[in-house]
Amino acid sequence: MRSHVHLTTQDLTKGYEAGPVVDGISLKVSAGQRLGVIGENGRGKTTLLRLLADDLVPDQGTVTRHGSLSLVQQEMPFHEGETVGDLLSEALRESREALSELDGAAEPFDGERYEKALAHAEDMEAWDAERRADIALKALDADHPRQVRLSELSVGQRYRVRLACLLAERADVLLLDEPTNHLDADALAFLTERLKHHHGVVVLVSHDRTLLDDVCTQLLDLDPSPDGEVHLHGGGYRAFKEAKRAERQRWEQRFAQEEAEHGELAEKVERARSRLQDGWRPPKGAFKHKRGTRAANKMRTVARRLDELDDQRVDAPPPPLRFTPPELEASGDLLHATPLAVPGRLSLAEPISLSAGEKLVVVGPNGAGKSTLLNVLAGRITPAHGTVHHAGRVALLAQESVFEDEDATARRLCPRVAELGLLTGQDLDRPVGRLSTGQRRRLELAVLLSGSPHVLLLDEPTNHLSIALVDELTEALHRTRAAVAVATHDRQMRTDFRSWRTVTLNSPSRSNESSVASEQGPLPSTGRCAR
Repeated sequence: MRSHVHLTTQDLTKGYEAGPVVDGISLKVSAGQRLGVIGENGRGKTTLLRLLADDLVPDQGTVTRHGSLSLVQQEMPFHEGETVGDLLSEALRESREALSELDGAAEPFDGERYEKALAHAEDMEAWDAERRADIALKALDADHPRQVRLSELSVGQRYRVRLACLLAERADVLLLDEPTNHLDADALAFLTERLKHHHGVVVLVSHDRTLLDDVCTQLLDLDPSPDGEVHLHGGGYRAFKEAKRAERQRWEQRFAQEEAEHGELAEKVERARSRLQDGWRPPKGAFKHKRGTRAANKMRTVARRLDELDDQRVDAPPPPLRFTPPELEASGDLLHATPLAVPGRLSLAEPISLSAGEKLVVVGPNGAGKSTLLNVLAGRITPAHGTVHHAGRVALLAQESVFEDEDATARRLCPRVAELGLLTGQDLDRPVGRLSTGQRRRLELAVLLSGSPHVLLLDEPTNHLSIALVDELTEALHRTRAAVAVATHDRQMRTDFRSWRTVTLNSPSRSNESSVASEQGPLPSTGRCAR
């Protein structure tokens, strides 16, 4: 373990037009610590990672980094013509340069230069870099020919290549934004082990509750707290969830008690003031006006207590976003598919039928055809063999959110989004292009549900969503009368749906895995949802 490696922030602040999203965060993460960042969509999790990576300039505060750093973002930009080999060469560049420097110091031999170069190469384990890259690429199902262009790969394939490169780099500080979004069970297991044994610092944003429990030594909660500060929690996600529930309960109780006491004291002050102002006095000489003096003193005492209470009162707990799904009505047989085939993409040997209230989980490794199957069932891809019959409205939530009009506001695209508890406040009137990835996912879910579908087809529905919303969505899917088919790698969601019928696809065709959008053009959430 490299004890010098650490990441420190002091009063780190970053805001946009609606106000600060990262507000005065001070923390230190040292070698061997693995920090999970959690919070509702739009709370600034991705912004915090970009600040830590020096990808954004803070409005206030500082970030101090000791050690090399790598960042993997949710959406990976790439240049036209860039290949898998280009990405890998960049990841291995420092290791190759270190070995080249060592060779240069050896011939002709320069003792001081050689000693320095050797120490540097050993520190970064440069000799092992190529092997690390090969292992990571294979484990993440990303071992594509080096000449393949990134534009020819699906979003998930590009992400897995970049993640493998990051693990091969062996940077001291790893920053990962939703690293499990495109990983199957084997890849998840590999990533979990690599992060648990990482020699330096790990900071990750994730909705994957199992990953948070298995990997993180601490959790940083960006959601509101009674004192207005962000807090670190130990003990894993399950312990955090219970502690957060208890904290919220105490906050609500304290606020209610202080509100009641404030009202009672304000009423006493008003009564005392009225008695002093009504002109009443005891007869001259009686009790030396003690009653009037006592009334004035009592009013001042109560007023002081009122001022003290005002200084110490907690703010009202902000109402959390609570998903309020519509009641989807459905009855009878809704969908029937014969055995299906899409060459190189999908081979479904058994028929699928869904009636109202029936639930189905589609499982299989990356490339087995899960997304293709859902797109065929939705009528977006025509199979080479087999047919699909619909007897109701079918809606598909694809893995990635695409909107035709990035300048449209959430309120215009879906007037019901606030009613469903998926967006609120200023986010309703913000252009879609300026919403966070998680907020865009919420909006797409709102558009989908507002169409009152009879059949819900959900492709990796946990992608980009907050943990709280994933929990609420899970409960809603259990209860809905609509027919549901879900493809997910999320381990907790699969556990929650263990009683559902399962379709397992076992014919991976990774070389033919592709984005549906790349094949047919974008499949956007176009229009306005039903009112």
